[in-house]
Amino acid sequence: MPTTEPLSATLELALELIRRPSVTPDDLGCQELMIERLERLGFHIARLPFGDVENFWATHGHHGPVLAFAGHTDVVPSGPHVHWEHPPFEPCIDEAGMLCGRGAADMKGSLAAMITAVERFVTAHPDHPGRIAFLITSDEEGPAVDGTRAVVEHLREAHERLDYCVVGEPSSTDALGDVIKNGRRGSLGGVLHVKGKQGHVAYPHLARNPIHQAMPALDALVREHWDAGNEFFPATSFQISNIRAGTGATNVIPSDVEVVFNFRFSTEVTHEQLRERTAALLDGFGIEYHIDWTLNGEPFLTPEGELVDAALYGVESVMGRKPKLSTSGGTSDGRFIATLCSQVVELGPLNATIHQVNERVRAADLDDLSRIYEAILAKLFVNGTAQP
Repeated sequence: MPTTEPLSATLELALELIRRPSVTPDDLGCQELMIERLERLGFHIARLPFGDVENFWATHGHHGPVLAFAGHTDVVPSGPHVHWEHPPFEPCIDEAGMLCGRGAADMKGSLAAMITAVERFVTAHPDHPGRIAFLITSDEEGPAVDGTRAVVEHLREAHERLDYCVVGEPSSTDALGDVIKNGRRGSLGGVLHVKGKQGHVAYPHLARNPIHQAMPALDALVREHWDAGNEFFPATSFQISNIRAGTGATNVIPSDVEVVFNFRFSTEVTHEQLRERTAALLDGFGIEYHIDWTLNGEPFLTPEGELVDAALYGVESVMGRKPKLSTSGGTSDGRFIATLCSQVVELGPLNATIHQVNERVRAADLDDLSRIYEAILAKLFVNGTAQP
């Protein structure tokens, strides 16, 4: 490690987490590292394994509103290590002050910052009002079935209260804290199957080409104006991600074609409306088809209020800049948490290298992020903005 300066508690923990190659859904002891530190603070720990996924829910405090820090210990595969400047699971801080390793940005750096922020806050305010919680999973980068989704359902059945949630996803774009995600678009996936009749390309009158039939309908779907969005969300987007057809032969008209598509939708339209409008449009072309639908998540929005105000305060007090509120980007586990908690924000380090070779973040940013999280706690529970 190039630097000889003593490392902060946040960076020490981040390095220890990154050393564990916890590729989805494996946790490989990351959660136990966090649990040990939380138990020393007096947190009550509930381990909640579902299927092959490890999760835990930890709480501190006895009454009042609940602020949960949420995140995931799993990471995406690194790919061939030969392409990395430094081995992905042998983290280091390079000469430029960058913490390098898989998960540095997404999102073991945030987890370390959360833990150390809470350690300082609880030590300074052992009898703090409100309750502090952690909702941690090892299944965010994977199917996301037995992770946060399952924990949220468990909490709902247990009538557990959840008022505010800070998700540590890497939300920043150019500088730490320049963007806070206060919502996300919904995601609706579909697989369209158009049925034709197989035949020889030289005798098209004896066949029915499903590709030819599908093309005008797909063009209409692409051109459709689904909505105009609103002040918080861009217009709903329809995108085709894959088309499969053919037998492998060049002289055979296929019997069917499969089209994979996705809607990223705003709060101006529901997933039921998107399904109905899609079917109505396809019906107008007289094709034989069916669609397999998957609702990946509803759109959610946290308007300005206690949590947004506290997050803005946290960034401004530590970084001296006012963040932009945004709902851009893909989905996150916030979509599951928002079904139980009305105020959810995502606030974390820069997302420039997530899921890439040579993933990295500025080491100093993680110390600042920890101070931002601590300032959010202070704003909500010490300065009296949160009401019991």
